[in-house]
Amino acid sequence: MTKDSMVKKKKKLIRAPLSRERVLIQALQLADESGIESLSMRKLAEALGVKAMSLYNHVKNKDDIIDGIVDIVAGEIEVPEVGTDWKAAIRRRANSAHDILLRHPWATMEIVSRVNVGPAMLRYVNATIGCLREAGFSFEMADHAWNAIDAHIYGFTLQELNFPFEAEEYSEAAESYISLIPAEKYPYLNGMAQQVMSGEYDGIHDFEFGLELILEGLEQYRDAV
Repeated sequence: MTKDSMVKKKKKLIRAPLSRERVLIQALQLADESGIESLSMRKLAEALGVKAMSLYNHVKNKDDIIDGIVDIVAGEIEVPEVGTDWKAAIRRRANSAHDILLRHPWATMEIVSRVNVGPAMLRYVNATIGCLREAGFSFEMADHAWNAIDAHIYGFTLQELNFPFEAEEYSEAAESYISLIPAEKYPYLNGMAQQVMSGEYDGIHDFEFGLELILEGLEQYRDAV
């Protein structure tokens, strides 16, 4: 065995010290690869090359791990800059959140179904409220605005992640189901399907369209007390 190969082998045997950060990064990778349901203390320990009990020196339980990786995801989303053009800042925030949540397919449901109070999430939410508040929205309207925007982000993301067809399959899918929506009974639905089948309309849902409707609609509530 050469000196170089011995050094390489030795490096492989040296593991980074176990820490909360290392545990959470590995958990995030497992969740991204296999889904949050597959995440367990045993699998996480195996991936880290340690005994499961050693994880408890750094995390309380699986819930603590999920809280931690949700906060990592929140930290990846662009935080709106307070005091700037509110629409531009919130638009960037929304598109960033949508892109990040698509990258972590498990995260949306965990965000909407848990009380998330990690530092990254709190910074993200505080900046969002601050951006709206400094733009002239009352605290009440800032709360309504923030929730309306996030409902669009989360709902659209979940639909995109779970929609049964890929965009390139829309025309074929419309043709497959056209017999179930006869024109004499469902004239408008049939008409839309015909356009998708012919290629006149691609049928692709547009995240930006819904976002702009919300942003423009919120404008009237600025400076309201």
